Amino acid sequence: MVLTPSTMLPLTTTAPHFSLADVVMGETISLETFAKNKALLVMFVCQHCPYVQHIKKEIARIGKDYEDKNLGVVAISSNDASSYPDDSPQNLKEMAKELDLSFPLCFDETQEVAKAYTAACTPDFFLFDQERGLVYRGQLDDSRPGNNQPVTGGDLRLAIEAVLNDQPVNPEQKPSTGCNIKWKPGNGPYYF
Repeated sequence: MVLTPSTMLPLTTTAPHFSLADVVMGETISLETFAKNKALLVMFVCQHCPYVQHIKKEIARIGKDYEDKNLGVVAISSNDASSYPDDSPQNLKEMAKELDLSFPLCFDETQEVAKAYTAACTPDFFLFDQERGLVYRGQLDDSRPGNNQPVTGGDLRLAIEAVLNDQPVNPEQKPSTGCNIKWKPGNGPYYF
């Protein structure tokens, strides 16, 4: 396990396009799926990472808390499933069912979506406004495995509330940290 921080993609960056299959229903999920939502939260997660395991219930809660509040939510796993079988689509499907996720969980087989978003770690969060400009790319909250801080989702929730209420998001943002994306051999990130 390598502790890796978010790349902190520049604010105002336009949300990169994606088109991926949801591991539960098999439906194609893309940016257009969320065209009517005022805001869009894109999360990069996986099944095996202890940092994701630490916050997975809060991620599920956020989905439920904002289900009827004009926030689109999608989670994406981009890990190399051949080297990390816990992150296979089938195991991701089991995780989605266990957490009763109210949003799609997609598998990025080619890892091109992770590269487009400059996702570096799991978890990695990207919040976009109605025009799909990036307004937040930071941590869920200050909690990490073993630091005894409560998992509240506070930092991300503040950003979501600001966007949904037409308020500016504080540009002072702390990077998310977690396990590095598990790149396929020869397919590592090009942005470091």
